[in-house]
This record gives sequence, structure tokens and C-alpha cells, in this order.
Amino acid sequence: METDINMAELGEKIIAVIKTIYDPEIPVDIYELGLIYDVFINEDREVKILMTLTTPNCPVAESLPMEVEEKVKSMKMVKDAEVEITFDPPWSQELMSDEAKLELGML
Repeated sequence: METDINMAELGEKIIAVIKTIYDPEIPVDIYELGLIYDVFINEDREVKILMTLTTPNCPVAESLPMEVEEKVKSMKMVKDAEVEITFDPPWSQELMSDEAKLELGML
């Protein structure tokens, strides 16, 4: 049976897909920006993504989570995907990866 699909590998593939999604105001993908807090995958390959936005009234507050959900859902190995938005903890520049900070000239 195919239940042996490596969850770590699936997690990496999900993150690779998430890294194709950019905040329209910042030329850095949402993963490097630190907007993705967690990715949970159960054994049925249903994915739950806990993410935040740079601000609660971010112009893409509606479309960005939908884009994440749709892109992850469209992956062959994923049965279902759901995105949950949280502002706890609120996003801050400390959550950005060094790569993102470098890209934005903050390092």
C-alpha cells in the first residue's frame, strides 16, 4: 500500500509549493517571510496549514490563504487542505528568514 509515503518528504513538497506564493507587496515568498507557522499532515494526507498575514487588514487577507489552500489541495499526494489564519503571535520582521532579510536589504 501507498501509506508508506514519507511524511517528511510530503512536508517538504508542500513547503516547496508554498514557496511559490508571494506576498504581492514584498518580493519574497510567504514561507521565507515567516507567514507559515505550521504545517500538519495526518495519515490520511489531509493538510492543515497555520499561517498569519503581515497585518490583519492586509490587502490579500482573503486571497492569500485561498491561494495557499488551492495550491496545496491541487497536489497529487494531498487528499485535502485547510488553511487557518492566526494573529497569535502577530507577525513581526523577526520571523523572516535571513534569506528574506537579505533580499529586502535588511542584513
